[in-house]
Amino acid sequence: MAETALTSRSPLDGYERTIGTVAIAEIADLALVSAAVPQSGDAAFAAALADGLGAERPATGASTVGDRHAARILGMQPDQVFILFEPPDPDRAADTVKAALGPAAYVTDQSDSWAMLRIAGAGLRAALERICPLDLDDEAYPAGRVARTAMEHLAVIVLRDGADSFLLMSPRSSARSFLHAVELSVKNLSE
Repeated sequence: MAETALTSRSPLDGYERTIGTVAIAEIADLALVSAAVPQSGDAAFAAALADGLGAERPATGASTVGDRHAARILGMQPDQVFILFEPPDPDRAADTVKAALGPAAYVTDQSDSWAMLRIAGAGLRAALERICPLDLDDEAYPAGRVARTAMEHLAVIVLRDGADSFLLMSPRSSARSFLHAVELSVKNLSE
């Protein structure tokens, strides 16, 4: 009987490219875990985030940074956050968050469901404004801001993670189409 070994692949096979002044790179080494707050559990959840990840609970649309696992807590909606972090064991990301938060949250590993692209460099906002309906100006969208939107009819989470850097997350099922939309927008501006 033939032996078959399975190997994992990232949604975009490690894509990395610089077009003009804009660098686009897949981020495949971060875990993404959803944490939902049980009814009437706000205080316990905030305390668990502080104790378990060293982070404050962000408001919806904002993010905070913890002092464990390089965690960034994304305020996605009133009773849910996404936790983006460097997992000690990528196959047990939900277990890492569950150990940190205990019974104060319902956790679900989202890591394999999303493709992540970092777009960085001078001119990136000009490229994004062609496909993104959000106002990404410094005042309207400062570092740490996060929002859900659509780009080219695809669902996207947009996190501004630096002065000239955004982390874009889109469902894995449409990762190639999403990459094509971003790459084409950047190419159109660099010609």
